[in-house]
Amino acid sequence: MTTLNSKAAVPTGHASRYLQQLCKHFAHKRPVTFDEQAGEISFPIGDCRLKAERDALLIDLTAPGADDLEQLKDVVVRHLVRFAFREELRIDWQTG
Repeated sequence: MTTLNSKAAVPTGHASRYLQQLCKHFAHKRPVTFDEQAGEISFPIGDCRLKAERDALLIDLTAPGADDLEQLKDVVVRHLVRFAFREELRIDWQTG
């Protein structure tokens, strides 16, 4: 099965906080593993891997198709923007 991948490095000084908020939020409904530096969320449409660096949150998404990948991006970004309401995030996806 072919999977599609998309990655983004989101500049922020609060990467660990946002990673933990995203993972805790989805842990109520989805399989999630995380600590302060890395996390993974499994969705029915694909997987989201997160890594907190000092100055960026790295997001790595995989999904079985283009529609699923776009939907996964939308879900992750909507929640991330909600948690990061105090700052304007720049999210530039690199699809590979």
